[in-house]
Amino acid sequence: MLMDVATEFCRNKSPIAVVRDNLENGPGYDESVWQEIIGLGWSGIALPESCGGAGLGLGALVPVVEAMGKTMLTTPLISTAIAGQLLQRAGGSGCEPVLADIAAGAAATVAWLEGGDWGDTRVATQIDANGTLSGRKRLVTDAEAAQFIIAPAMRAGERVLAIVRAEQLSQDAITPNTLIDQTRRSADVDLTGVVVAPEHIVSGPAVENALRDARLVGALLIAGEAVGTGSACLATIVEYLKTRKQFGKLIGSYQALKHPTVDILLQVDSSRSLVYHAATLVQGGVLDKDAEVACRMAKAMATETLCYAGDRAVQFHGGMGFTYECDAQLYIRRAQWSQQQFGDARHHRKVLASLLLD
Repeated sequence: MLMDVATEFCRNKSPIAVVRDNLENGPGYDESVWQEIIGLGWSGIALPESCGGAGLGLGALVPVVEAMGKTMLTTPLISTAIAGQLLQRAGGSGCEPVLADIAAGAAATVAWLEGGDWGDTRVATQIDANGTLSGRKRLVTDAEAAQFIIAPAMRAGERVLAIVRAEQLSQDAITPNTLIDQTRRSADVDLTGVVVAPEHIVSGPAVENALRDARLVGALLIAGEAVGTGSACLATIVEYLKTRKQFGKLIGSYQALKHPTVDILLQVDSSRSLVYHAATLVQGGVLDKDAEVACRMAKAMATETLCYAGDRAVQFHGGMGFTYECDAQLYIRRAQWSQQQFGDARHHRKVLASLLLD
């Protein structure tokens, strides 16, 4: 039922013409649509009832992000869900009011990167005894829309989470990035000089596991979205193959185009199976080895499939496929962005080798 509602909502709110209109729009999405999403309760789907969420678990969010990916509906939902999962898993009394705000619709994000490598989990940002931050985070998704930025930092050699409110940042603290996927928004965020209240510093033994698990959750949600986008890309390809004629014949009749199209279909279905398998294993507690393996397999397969589908969409559309006006451009750009988020396929397979083969 949730998938049906999400599919219908996204189809109505995000036709391809609206997607293109939002490419040059400041936030990249329609604020009224975001408010409708909040009204549907999607911002609190995976959060517990104790903080105002629906208590349905993370698995219930996967069909929603797949539907969003299928219509390329972009909002801060994924960034907010990942931030909520990080705080929920890290615990701490300071997290509860923020989680309640997130469940009620406050956008949030996690400032993960300091370099450009998702494989480097070291943290250089520092927070001193007075709660003053020093450091700069890169490529923070939805940074300009977020009311809360969760920043991993080091305090006296211990990894902690600093909860920064948007109003604490100076006017020049956020520097927008130019991304290959124009449906997305991210920015570099300078946290130097921000003073974090003690109740907004989350510490303790749960933080390390929370950071690891939230990365896996992020990989899973991006994979779920990529499955939706991959299926939309496949539909675009099939529609073109059924209408375009060359040498007096529909180009869909040529085996050189039929076989790759079938490959995309099989890979999208395989990716969807991996994503929903992982969704059944990701629970509220610390993720075990099976859940980690499933999330990494889903991310590697889904985003690699989308890259292949986007590439074939451009090629099959011929010279038109290389133009900005062709919708194939949207898919191949989304593919390049999704592939890199939370590590590309090579990164995850490298980790899977040690998990499965050692």
